[in-house]
Amino acid sequence: MTQTQQETAPGGTWRELLGSRYAPVASVLAGGVLLEAGNVYLTTSLLPTIVSEIGGAEFYAWTMMTFLLASVVSSMLVSRILTRQGATRAYLLALGLFALGSLLCAASPWMSALLFGRAVQGLGGGLLAGLGYALIQRSLPERLWARAAALVSAMWGVGNIVGPVVGGLFAQLDAWRVTFIGLAVACALIGVVAVRALPRTARGRSADPVPWVSLVLLAGGVSAVGVASVVPGGVGTVIALVVGVALCAWFLRHERRGSTGILPRATFDRGSSLGWVYLAVAVLAFGIGTEAFIPLFGQEIGGLIPFVAGLLGAALSLGWSVTQIVTANATGIRSRRVLITVGPLVVAIGLAAFGLLQHGGPTPLVVTLWFVTLFLAGAGIGLGFPHLTVAALGSTTDEEEGAKAAAAVNTVFIIASAFSAALAGVLVNIAAPDHAASARLLMLTFAGISVLGVFVARRAGRGIGTV
Repeated sequence: MTQTQQETAPGGTWRELLGSRYAPVASVLAGGVLLEAGNVYLTTSLLPTIVSEIGGAEFYAWTMMTFLLASVVSSMLVSRILTRQGATRAYLLALGLFALGSLLCAASPWMSALLFGRAVQGLGGGLLAGLGYALIQRSLPERLWARAAALVSAMWGVGNIVGPVVGGLFAQLDAWRVTFIGLAVACALIGVVAVRALPRTARGRSADPVPWVSLVLLAGGVSAVGVASVVPGGVGTVIALVVGVALCAWFLRHERRGSTGILPRATFDRGSSLGWVYLAVAVLAFGIGTEAFIPLFGQEIGGLIPFVAGLLGAALSLGWSVTQIVTANATGIRSRRVLITVGPLVVAIGLAAFGLLQHGGPTPLVVTLWFVTLFLAGAGIGLGFPHLTVAALGSTTDEEEGAKAAAAVNTVFIIASAFSAALAGVLVNIAAPDHAASARLLMLTFAGISVLGVFVARRAGRGIGTV
């Protein structure tokens, strides 16, 4: 296909996206999201080694919650920072924060210092992930949006595979500080490419002031959910979950009625499909909340060695990453709507099948089926995710609102992931110490949520091709 043919192709091609013209932009956007995603799982692998050196075991779970909360806060400011700073300056700010946080972690003499470094990392990571989606609209032609969205989204799955491997290797070498220094170096390298590749977008004043009330309400809600996942099970967990849900409901009420907010105004417009798009993203993100416990089930129920159990945990992300690279090739309106609608059903089938296969002393065939069913569940996420991102990108013709709509995909994804992780912890504790019963309860409950998501996804699919 000649360059002229590529320019006029209605759907674009992977060859065009990864060709000499757009490959630098694609690598910058994907690389930033990979930093955010890989860091999540990499740090988890390093934590036992870190705690053994600097102490602070009682704050073990807070290293993730601090990073996640900071990511949520900064991801909600993506569109405003992008408008005020322009594409290149905004991306360099995100890389700078992430690199600074990484160096602070590397130099941490005690746990409180590490937590501060993780917070700074999270601020940069939330911006990187949000910009990874928002800059698709400003730096690439519309015909490449679906493939770019698939590439960027796939980095979450790649991070789940690469992070534990790299983290485990450096933990084995007792070189966890070197790992964080390496992240800072990676930021510098991506920054060099970003300066050359990203478009010089105009800078100006954002049309909206910073929505402080929305930020406080949502940050408080996510914090409460994070607390629910770390406090001892029982009344404390229930209270924390109720507070988290109440604050998030208050956030939505304020967003609907307020003059300024985090979500685009079209989210709440009568007849708009954007709200359904975000709900569909949340449903798919819920399925990912099971990942943290899959390696545990593999070791305790299947007797798998830690490395193989880790691969089992990565099967869902692998299915997500591989499938969305393929399904991003769909260009017809009808086919994209079908993929979005069918996705949650496939997730439900995969999770339910994995849950029903949980029993003590599984045979090698059953263990193999564990991998297959988890890959299937991940494939359900990958079926429609890139097209949901495109539906958000194309929900408005206003540039700033479009950036806000795209960045909100990442915000919704992180929030839903936090809620799902907390709920997963509650469900696992209910059936403890029977790991097989915990696995069945967790997977079948989340499968039920995914089935309900089919209706949501169907409504979200109507947003394809409407703008």
